Amino acid sequence: MNIVYGLHNLLRQPPRPRALTIGNFDGVHRGHQAMLALLINEARHRGLPACVVTFEPHPRDFFAAQRRQPQLAPARIATLRDKLAELRRCGVDECVILPFDARLAALSAEAFVDDVLVRALQARYVLVGDDFRFGAQRRGDYALLDALGTARGFDVARMLSYEVHGVRVSSSEVRAALASGDMTGAAALLGRPYAISGHVVHGRKLGRALGETAAGRGDGFRTLNLRFQHWKPAASGIFVVQVHGLDPAPGAAPLPGVANLGVRPSLDPRDVNGGRVLLETHCLEWPERVRRALADAPVPGEAYGRIIRVELLHKLHDERRYPSLDALAAGIAQDCADARAWWAAHGPRAAHHEA
Repeated sequence: MNIVYGLHNLLRQPPRPRALTIGNFDGVHRGHQAMLALLINEARHRGLPACVVTFEPHPRDFFAAQRRQPQLAPARIATLRDKLAELRRCGVDECVILPFDARLAALSAEAFVDDVLVRALQARYVLVGDDFRFGAQRRGDYALLDALGTARGFDVARMLSYEVHGVRVSSSEVRAALASGDMTGAAALLGRPYAISGHVVHGRKLGRALGETAAGRGDGFRTLNLRFQHWKPAASGIFVVQVHGLDPAPGAAPLPGVANLGVRPSLDPRDVNGGRVLLETHCLEWPERVRRALADAPVPGEAYGRIIRVELLHKLHDERRYPSLDALAAGIAQDCADARAWWAAHGPRAAHHEA
């Protein structure tokens, strides 16, 4: 999938006509997937590349910052990395990322069509959702887009809502499911287990020392740390998880684990990660072949820099603040015991079904 960041980079490329859709695509849920399938089918019939136009940051993030009202920003389902990975998996040929800034926010609906869709993107077919709005103050709607398309020489189509069990699938519904810890409901809306991926980064390395006594083994509670590149994740708390990307064996099963997603209220936020949102995952088992694979890592025995994907299967509880390191160690040990009990009751096959 070709990825283009910004109109200035798009305009440097040779012009080519496109079939496209426009949206935030946070989560790339089943409604998005249905729209992308329709877009790709139309694009193939027309001999055009299928292009997604999306925004970073989310427009509501921008306006919340402008008004100094952070509570208006939507919780983020997926990082940009994960959004792009899902768009690629859906078969999209190109993704154009438009930085949502004051200039873009001020464009009238007509100017957006002329400057972005016609001049920069050479649109020949534009597919939108039934609630699509565009242009300054969201004054543009489907009727205006259709009229402008007729005048400017591109076709416009609208896809109606996509429902699962009578529920309209939307990013808002996914956020609500994640906020309530309903990982089964979130997976039904997404069409896959909710997951976060990224490079393993350094943390405070406190988990290893914490676990020496509580876990009774040399590994302690060492964790694989991923940064969630947004300050307001849609999910938070302690989860039963499974980890992909550590076991090098072909077709290897993911590793079971327990993870904390959040800002770690029990630890000093002024650490190496600056109080940013982290997904900290402790694997409940380390097969010998995984240990051997990590033995030749830049830091022997560690997974720093490796790309992993962590699927969040079941929520155990919200984040907790502990009064001491001993209490924290005991809390982590209990989370590990609860996660092992969940795995024992469900097993990998049932875990995948529940997710």
